[in-house]
Parts: sequence; structure tokens; C-alpha cells
Amino acid sequence: MASFIKPCILHCFLRTGRQIRQRKTRETPIFWRSYTCDGDKKVPKIYTKTGDKGFSSTFTGERRPKEDHIFEALGNTDELSAAIGLAREFCLEKGHTFTHQLDKIQCVLQDVGSNIATPLSSARESHLTRTKFTATAIADLEGWIDTLTEELPPLTNFILPSGGKSSTALHVARTVCRRAERSVAPIVRSGEADPDVARFLNRLSDYLFTVARYAALKENNKEKIYKRPE
Repeated sequence: MASFIKPCILHCFLRTGRQIRQRKTRETPIFWRSYTCDGDKKVPKIYTKTGDKGFSSTFTGERRPKEDHIFEALGNTDELSAAIGLAREFCLEKGHTFTHQLDKIQCVLQDVGSNIATPLSSARESHLTRTKFTATAIADLEGWIDTLTEELPPLTNFILPSGGKSSTALHVARTVCRRAERSVAPIVRSGEADPDVARFLNRLSDYLFTVARYAALKENNKEKIYKRPE
């Protein structure tokens, strides 16, 4: 079970997120986080044994089978963050200036997971207040896409995943993003998650495609153009 859907640890992520937002104007980035919970000075173990029988808990306390659509979406979102993290490492090695955008996206994906892990049908007002997802992150993606696109050559052909390690890794993240979006779509349609979560993932795949092309351009790597096999 992904760590952010364990109620105790999710609470810590949410609280730490508030601390980061409150201090985001400071010049020094915050890289620490607390894994302890309010009123409990003990550090929780990474294993809880509560999922040994094939069930996991949502943030609202529901026990559902691990193959439930909510946990499928959470797993895909977690995998997406890992894929972006790997791509980010390649981009850092090449000195790309957009890596701070990838940092923010990974943090937003934690918020996406929190929203998915809080089905509206069983959520109380206290749950909703702490896991509400806003459209601000979508506007950020759109602004980044527009800025990057201004430097890119017009897209006149189908582009295959290529253009160096940074670019190709970002393309891999894009495909994982599409899968995450597909798994979130039915949850949103059923009214169990915020529609802006689906919108964010949809826009994120566009961003990852654009930034993959941008990485290839800045590294002077040629993108591979689709040609019908003869």
C-alpha cells in the first residue's frame, strides 16, 4: 500500500505540505519532513501488516480490496511520480533549467494521491478540507507548456520517444501519466474524486511531451521521426 494512503502518514504529508506552503517565500528550500503524528512522538514503522489479507484503507477509513479502482489509481500515480523522479535525475545531469518544475509536479502528485485516497462518498468535511485539490497547478502547467513551445520548432510529424536519455525518460513518464489518467477517469465520473485531478493529469501528459522535446532541443539531440516501415 502506498505510504500516502495510510491515514497517519497521510496526515503528516498534509501537515508538512502546509508548512512548506507557509514558508515557500524563504530563499532556502525545505527538504525535511516529519514522519511523526500530532500527539505521538514515535516514528511509525513502514510496515503495518494491516494489508496482509489483501485489503487496504482509504483516508476516510474504508477497508477496500487492494484491486479496488482507488488503489489502482493510487499505484499508477505513485509510479508516475517515480518515473518523473528518474527523468529528473537525467535532466539534472544535463543542467536543464526546468527541473524545479518537475520538483513541483512531484509534490502536486502527492496532493493528487491524497484526493484520490479520500472518496467523497465517505468523506467528512474535515477530510475534504485537508485533501481538496485546486486548479492552480493546472494553470502552472499551461503556462510552462506555452513558454516551452515558443522555443520549439513546429510539430509536423509524429515524434517517437527519443532525443537522448533526458527526453526519452520524460516520454516514459508521459506514457505512465496517460495510464494514471485512464485509471482516475472512472473515479472522477463516479463523483468520488475532484474533476480537477483528471484535468491535471491530462494537462501533465501534454507538459511531459513538450518538455521532452525541449530537453532534446537543448541537448542538441535529434528527435526520431516516425516513418512507415517499407
